[in-house]
Amino acid sequence: MPALPATGAADLLDDPLVARYLDYVRVQKRLADRTVSLYTLDLQRLARCAADAKVPLTQVMHVHVRRWVAQMHSQGRSPRGIALILSGWRGFYAWLGREGLIAANPVQDVHAPKAAKPLPKALSVDDAVQLAGFHDDDAADAWLEARDAAIVELLYGGGLRVGELAGLDVQAGAQARGWLDLDAGDAHVLGKGSKRRSVPIGAKAIAAVVAWLAVRDSRLRSPQPALFVGRNGTRLSAQAIWQRLQRRSQQAGLPTPVHPHMLRHSFASHVLQSSGDLRAVQELLGHANITTTQVYTRLDFQHLAKAYDAAHPRARRKTSGPT
Repeated sequence: MPALPATGAADLLDDPLVARYLDYVRVQKRLADRTVSLYTLDLQRLARCAADAKVPLTQVMHVHVRRWVAQMHSQGRSPRGIALILSGWRGFYAWLGREGLIAANPVQDVHAPKAAKPLPKALSVDDAVQLAGFHDDDAADAWLEARDAAIVELLYGGGLRVGELAGLDVQAGAQARGWLDLDAGDAHVLGKGSKRRSVPIGAKAIAAVVAWLAVRDSRLRSPQPALFVGRNGTRLSAQAIWQRLQRRSQQAGLPTPVHPHMLRHSFASHVLQSSGDLRAVQELLGHANITTTQVYTRLDFQHLAKAYDAAHPRARRKTSGPT
């Protein structure tokens, strides 16, 4: 949008209404000086927009604000930045309404453009296999090694959420949130919305759990229903699982620390790459809506695009001579 002379913004901030509003947020709302400075910048931007449209601030309408949002977006301002500016404008006009100076807030139903959701981070197949196959033969504590190996195998092999994993019990029962049926090769978990689902687990995960169960009770002073316990004998928390997994991924030599949901993303992406069956992945993950699962088609295409760029002779080869 065209820039106005500095006097345009300055004149506006000298306006009694604007000055009163800034005093209000500074004195009555007791906002920090930094916040008041940001509000001032928001009003300066509003001044430029209103002057460009040749409309007084008290006569700004919904259509004006929508146009200014579109202009800011086209100029490259981020959706989050626009949302913060709108918040400042919305507060100013809400105050004008309480003062009886406008009939309606022109910013009330105007929203910033939606920010693009970042793709979930997933490991490559090689990195996932490297992590799952890692065993610390020199581990000072074989008990912890067996437990952590079983945790990784279940997270990657079954695509479980960390809360679902932490909620697993050794045996099925009326009070159990989740349990494993090693004979059938299934994990029965309680997912989001208290919905139960059954997930197949592979031979590697079963073997790792069997190895863990063989040593699990050696440190327990009293019976404990939880499948995964800490050194104090109580159920392992989700936070502890995060910490152990990050440590293990670093020990395994992965380039970035791994968190539990990254293994869930890796599970979904790798199953989709191999099968192409989006509905099956939806069921395995326990997503209520297929649109939630469709993000993995973007991951799958990203994987294919990288493979194409790396392998195809006409993909992105740079030429050194004239064309």
